[in-house]
Amino acid sequence: MEYINYLVIALFIFLILNRIIPVKGIRHISTVELKNELKDKNKQFIDVRTPSEFKGNRIKEFKNIPLHELGQKAEKALSKDKEVVVICQSGMRSQKASKILKKLGYTNVTNVKGGMGAWR
Repeated sequence: MEYINYLVIALFIFLILNRIIPVKGIRHISTVELKNELKDKNKQFIDVRTPSEFKGNRIKEFKNIPLHELGQKAEKALSKDKEVVVICQSGMRSQKASKILKKLGYTNVTNVKGGMGAWR
């Protein structure tokens, strides 16, 4: 029984670390750095917030693909040949979206730290 307790604790720790440790190959930039990258036509900008969040406050270069639709829409909406820059409200959903994109085979993925909450 004690063995099972250790196993449950180890699994819990693994799951927590898996959520907070950045995935290898994902670049992280600040909103200040983002301002310099918005003019780059070789980049794709996606906002993974809900449509209502996106309508309320958005950056015009970003296209809205809600996180829950990303898996189905990424192949049609995004090119694997260009860098994908991902933003959300706080940086948590965009981090998750970045992991999804990496698993789908996108090699050049950038997450905007702090998200729209840090945008000025």
